[in-house]
Amino acid sequence: MSTQDMTLAAFTQALASKTAVPGGGGASALAGALGAALGSMVGELTLGKPKYAAVEAQMTDLTARAKALSTALLAKAEEDEAAFLPLSRAYGIPKDDPHRADIMERCLRLAALPPLETVRLCCQAIELMEGFAAMGSVLAVSDAAVGAALCRGALYGAAVNVKVNTKAMADRAYAGRIDGEVDRLTAEYGPRAEKVFETVYGRYC
Repeated sequence: MSTQDMTLAAFTQALASKTAVPGGGGASALAGALGAALGSMVGELTLGKPKYAAVEAQMTDLTARAKALSTALLAKAEEDEAAFLPLSRAYGIPKDDPHRADIMERCLRLAALPPLETVRLCCQAIELMEGFAAMGSVLAVSDAAVGAALCRGALYGAAVNVKVNTKAMADRAYAGRIDGEVDRLTAEYGPRAEKVFETVYGRYC
């Protein structure tokens, strides 16, 4: 059964089991999808309200983008599972097999791509949360804070799943380029997500 076809209960049970997938990469993508969906909810609860007519166009755009990001992130949960399975099999190749190194390198690159894309998508989602928190209905702005927190966790979770693969790559130049991008994005967007959360949280404390 595909990840997207699983119930939340089934996904959680699978995640808690000793099976290799789903794992941290898929869970991170799902968290990001939920975060982006919460942003969309803030938008939907803001649109059409006379009080927020001045930001109607911006909120329409933010909401559409959040929905698209949520769909894309949910797909990454599925892709993460598909990309990890060949790597899990590659680890079982005898170390004296002359083809093992090449196979491992290909599988490591493949496995690093879904979480790398999740990192990038979460950064886009965090940008949207800034808009939802700033312009969204006061009745729903707390959900922008939750969305930012989820996307922040998803960002860091996906980042470590990239790093666990690049760490084992033989091509250190390639690995370094990916690591550099992940380091830059987490350093910028992690604090931005935290600021969204703290700004909204501060209104209630």
